[in-house]
Amino acid sequence: MDLKKVYSNRFEGKDRAAKEAVWQVLCHQHFQKYISHDDTVLDLGAGYCEFLKYIRCRERIAVDLNPEVSGFAPPGTRVIIASGHDLKSQCRDNSVDVVFASNFFEHLPDKAVLMATLEEIFRILTPGGKLLVLQPNIRILGGSYWDFIDHHIPITDRMLAEALKMVGLEVSEIHPRFLPYTTRSSIPKHPFLVRLYLKFKPIWQIMGGQFWLVAVKPQVAGSVSA
Repeated sequence: MDLKKVYSNRFEGKDRAAKEAVWQVLCHQHFQKYISHDDTVLDLGAGYCEFLKYIRCRERIAVDLNPEVSGFAPPGTRVIIASGHDLKSQCRDNSVDVVFASNFFEHLPDKAVLMATLEEIFRILTPGGKLLVLQPNIRILGGSYWDFIDHHIPITDRMLAEALKMVGLEVSEIHPRFLPYTTRSSIPKHPFLVRLYLKFKPIWQIMGGQFWLVAVKPQVAGSVSA
C-alpha cells in the first residue's frame, strides 16, 4: 500500500497541527511518566514523529516503512526504514530501554507478522525495559475499527496481553479504555482540556476507544511459552 498517499490524504495540514498539539500534552502529562531522561527510546511506526518530538530521553530511534519519516524526525534521531519484525541488522539485543507503539499493530498484515514483531521487541529491549502501547480496541469499537483502509488485524487488549505473554513480556498495566479512537473524535483539542481529560479517568470509560498497555521484559528472561 502507498503509505505516503494514505497518510497525506488522511491528515491534512490543519488536522496535523491539532493532532500535534494533542501529542505534546500526551507526552508531557502521560507518556513521560514511563520514560527516563537517560533512556534509549524506539518509536515503532513513527509516522510524523509527534511522540519523538516531545518526549525527553537520551537517544531517539524512529522505525517506519515510509522513507518520508526522515523529514519529520527531530534532530539527532536515528531513522530506520524497515519492518518492525526484522530489525536484526539495525538493533542489537538488549539495546533499547523503551519501545513505543501507537496505532501500529492493526496495520500488520497478519498474526504471524504480529508475533514476529513482538519477538523482535522482546529481543531488543533491555532487561527491565518497557513496551508502551496505544492501540485501537476492536472489543470497544466494533465495526468502526474497519473505517480505515490500512487496518488488517483485529486486536483487543486481551488478545495483545496474551500474545505478549507468549513472547515472554509481562503486562504491568492495562486500561481497556483510554483515549478516543481518533483525533477527529469529539474530545476537545485545546491543550488545557486534554490535560483535564487525562486527569479525569471516569470519562475514559465513556469516550475511550483505544487501550493503553505497559509490558515489561523480566530482569531475568524466563522461557517463552509455546
